[in-house]
Amino acid sequence: MAAQDRKERDRAERHRLIVTTARALAEAEGWEAVTTRKLAERIEYSQPVLYSHFRGGKDEIVGAVALEGFAELAAELRAAGPAAGRGTPQAPPGGEPRAVLAAVATAYLAFAARSPAVYDAMFRLDTPLAFASDDTPAPLREGFEAILGAVAPLAGDADPGTLTEVVWATLHGLVTLTRAGRLLPEQAAARLTVLVDRIGRENRPHSGWDNSAGNGFGNGPDNGSDNG
Repeated sequence: MAAQDRKERDRAERHRLIVTTARALAEAEGWEAVTTRKLAERIEYSQPVLYSHFRGGKDEIVGAVALEGFAELAAELRAAGPAAGRGTPQAPPGGEPRAVLAAVATAYLAFAARSPAVYDAMFRLDTPLAFASDDTPAPLREGFEAILGAVAPLAGDADPGTLTEVVWATLHGLVTLTRAGRLLPEQAAARLTVLVDRIGRENRPHSGWDNSAGNGFGNGPDNGSDNG
């Protein structure tokens, strides 16, 4: 039993080493530089050993990095919301929910800027991860729910899940256009203020929202519509 435990522990450590190495290499040189041959050289194991962990090769490794990224993003978004809501009893009606949404949006943009290769793995590259389905992994659901938790108190008569999709799409667009150099960097804070103010102004804040889990990024709570 001890030998089997050690073997499983060694395998888990190799798995972790492959993911960590791929992530570091992608952040340093881009995903184009990440190949199974280069990874095998970096971790000092043969390619067959690498494929014994990731039979799908690079795509499966990218998926593992993406899943790790979703877990980290969800944790950061969950932490950002409550932190923004503390110590503001003097805020006017609707003020605190807007502060929470601003904090969550800021955390999302900061994550994307800090880890561009991981963000690409999450949202741009092909991976085996299932989006908007019953098989969507928990970290993807939790990330969407974290944004939903910030948006829903401001949803008013709008469907919280749909509004969350719009906010997420807006944030993703800001990430993409900013990285492409299509937006003025000095207007970043102003753009975020416009987004939060528009959501808060157009939708009447209320607390009677349903925080039931959707199917992760790309599909909010079931509102009876077919989102594909």
